[in-house]
Amino acid sequence: MRTDEVMALDVVRGLATLLRAERFAEVVELFAPPLRAAVSADALRLAWAAETAGRGGVREIGEPARAAGDGAPVRVFLPVTCPDGPLTVITSVGEDGLLQGLRLDGGSGTEWQPPSYAATDRFTEREVVVGTGQLAVPGTLSLPVGPGPWPAVVLLSGGGAFDRDESSGPNKPLKDLAWGLASRQVAVLRFDKFTFTQPGRLPPDFTMADEYVPYARAAVRLLRQEATVDADRVHLVGHSMGGKAAPRVAAAEPSVAGLVLLAADAQPMHEAAVRVARHLTSLSPGPSADATVAALVRQTALVAGPGLTPDTPAELLPLGFSAAYWLDLRAYDPVSTAASLTCPMLVLQGGRDYQVTVADDLDRWRGALADRPDVTFRIHPDANHLFMTGRGRPTPAEYARPGHVDTAVVDEIAAWVTHRRHTTE
Repeated sequence: MRTDEVMALDVVRGLATLLRAERFAEVVELFAPPLRAAVSADALRLAWAAETAGRGGVREIGEPARAAGDGAPVRVFLPVTCPDGPLTVITSVGEDGLLQGLRLDGGSGTEWQPPSYAATDRFTEREVVVGTGQLAVPGTLSLPVGPGPWPAVVLLSGGGAFDRDESSGPNKPLKDLAWGLASRQVAVLRFDKFTFTQPGRLPPDFTMADEYVPYARAAVRLLRQEATVDADRVHLVGHSMGGKAAPRVAAAEPSVAGLVLLAADAQPMHEAAVRVARHLTSLSPGPSADATVAALVRQTALVAGPGLTPDTPAELLPLGFSAAYWLDLRAYDPVSTAASLTCPMLVLQGGRDYQVTVADDLDRWRGALADRPDVTFRIHPDANHLFMTGRGRPTPAEYARPGHVDTAVVDEIAAWVTHRRHTTE
């Protein structure tokens, strides 16, 4: 074994010791400067609590293992055993002995398999580029076989550094949707988020508007130029924060024919963060869980109060987001923005979703849009946040089990988009 590999494994053994003791401030001291600027001790504490509490707590942290590959940084896997499912800490160690990346992976090691409702002989796929210049991101265009013209959708993934498939452990909900809809004669464009392709290049004043609006608009325009796509029937399908952002995109891009909002959060995100943290820590209560919630409550009070300014350090704020990001979120009301639009909407919600809920989110959409005949609401009672069906109390461990977006959800979106005509007709 090379000297750098030995050093990397020793560093990760030290990381394991700190994680066992939940000494997150000391973990952050192991980070290289770019990672330290992006991930605070409190953000790490919350992420650790979310992943481990949903799996019944930590039973054991095993011996680190070197991932395949040569050169620096050295990629290392750290296995974490929990009563309700495994967790892997994936990190990389530079030549200076500092951690250059850290990710908590709840995947089971099972590779994604196509859902039964996908018929790959009914569509083709090709790679595309969304956006221009240094801000461009790669994407995939799924086109039904035949001359068309087909209705189309742009898929917007949730908050975080997601790839075009919105990969979560062994699951790829946006790939499920893309293949399912394309099998039902709907053209689909999905793309990697800039936060996924170039996480180290985010400017300090980066906002949710920057994260979604220019890319979604570029994707809509790309679809409208496609020969087999009906340019008057290009829709947005937004999941989670992608659903929150969808009205903002439509307000900026009037050619959008309609919105499909999947578990779109309407509750202010700083309030939702505390609610979700309390749910997760209730799965494994204790002093550390209480400290996690207390720290988050302090941070969210700063977001909600008059003391938040563009100069407020990110380490004082929830989830490691910058002051600019929170100021932009605080100024944006997705529900009132949606109410100002004239395009039709389909709003779907999972009944077992603990991240975006009927009471905290869907009821806000219904309160503003229920009187609109062109807005349809539907609750799928057994669906979780990824619109995969299950039973019992939902936990993060559920996302580690392979599954697919429910067929009924795919069919409902396809039927709505296919039969929806442009509002000017």
